[in-house]
Amino acid sequence: MVKRMNLGTSDLSVPEIGLGCMRMAGMTKNDARAMIDKSMELGIDFFDHADIYGKGEAEKAFASAIEPSLREKMILQSKCGIRDGFFDFSKEHIISSVEGSLKRLNTEYLDVLLLHRPDALMEPEEVAEAFTKLENDGKVRHFGVSNHNPMQTELLQETVDQELIVNQVQLSLMQTVMIDHGLNVNMENSSAVNRDGEIIEYSRLNNISLQAWSPFQHGMIEGAFVGNSDFPEINEKLQQVASRYGVTDSAIAIAWILRHPAGIQPIVGTMNKQRLEDIAKASEVKLTKEEWYELYRAAGNDLP
Repeated sequence: MVKRMNLGTSDLSVPEIGLGCMRMAGMTKNDARAMIDKSMELGIDFFDHADIYGKGEAEKAFASAIEPSLREKMILQSKCGIRDGFFDFSKEHIISSVEGSLKRLNTEYLDVLLLHRPDALMEPEEVAEAFTKLENDGKVRHFGVSNHNPMQTELLQETVDQELIVNQVQLSLMQTVMIDHGLNVNMENSSAVNRDGEIIEYSRLNNISLQAWSPFQHGMIEGAFVGNSDFPEINEKLQQVASRYGVTDSAIAIAWILRHPAGIQPIVGTMNKQRLEDIAKASEVKLTKEEWYELYRAAGNDLP
């Protein structure tokens, strides 16, 4: 069974690995149910959604596959704010998006709502009004953000009454910009560029849980690096470490994220039952510091 952690400052206990449901759109009811059952069997009862996944079809597929009685055994998270060609954190859009997700998910509440990507035209007071209404109406229990830098998060937290307990950001062995600049302090190389405003340190100082999206991806949407012949060095090292622990290379890629003391929760998007079972074994692995840095270097990163 996957180990558990608390999200942020809340008492919400979640598995340290979550299942992202974007690829559930288009699955048959039986296939979706089989995937959900396997996830629950492994202790992964945290399901990550967004209103835009499959244009809402992912949430519908998920809901069609479960019995209503199963809802109380699950933790459901969804995201809103991305529209066709623009971002929208208006009060009206946040509330209508949540209501749409609730209808598609066939549930009365979300355990967690995240604002998906920063809206440059955000009015924090509107967000605060939306959050308060959703909380008072019993439609959302916890709140957070996704892809936000520390000052954007701080601006929101200064205004909203609810604790922002999550920031979901991209992180993988081949996407480490949040880590690179912290290892290249006062250097002139490209890795020293601070591209995020110290998300990791800010989150640790403020007890905000980070969630890692696309933990097997290189670049933003280029594809997976695990098992990809274009990345021989990192895959060779993954295989070496995997054989040491008796798990798969995918499990080691997740164990690398779990080893970070920030307590990062990877959100994996596989819809393959066996692969999810293999990935879940990462919860049993604690890499040594030497192994963590070996993998980091094998991913193409130099230490100063």
